[in-house]
Amino acid sequence: MKAPAIAFVGLGGNVGDVARTLRAARDDLSALADTRLLRMSRLYRTPAWGNQDQPDFVNAVAMLETQLAPHALLEHLLAIERIHGRSRYADLRWGPRTLDLDLLLYGDAVIAQPGLHVPHPQLHLRAFALQPLLEIAPDVAIPGIGRADAALAQLSDEGISALDP
Repeated sequence: MKAPAIAFVGLGGNVGDVARTLRAARDDLSALADTRLLRMSRLYRTPAWGNQDQPDFVNAVAMLETQLAPHALLEHLLAIERIHGRSRYADLRWGPRTLDLDLLLYGDAVIAQPGLHVPHPQLHLRAFALQPLLEIAPDVAIPGIGRADAALAQLSDEGISALDP
């Protein structure tokens, strides 16, 4: 059996009872076969990114230990999105959504294939993902970029606030 990988998954949404949806998605992640949920950040209210004419988002990051290959893990993430009403075909890019699950990091892997890019290509530009990531993994590095805390130091975190104490 191969050694498990540590993967980080970004969770977000801005339609419906997002906090409840993210907590349900956390439970779905912890139930994945050959996968263990190690940590989950607090929930953060964040301004919309990209298309800013929409409600604020709620975001979090989960840390998983998984035996699943990156493509298999991604397929499970997409299935969890669908369970919670997400249609990637109907949703506008950077538009409102019930649930968004992004594979941010998968160990130190660098993958650039159709439909799968790890690390997430915009991770180092997104304070709303870096802040919860650093909460649960303060020393994490982004392959090909460098330390995540250094990337966050270059960004504004204006409007990002933890919902949980």
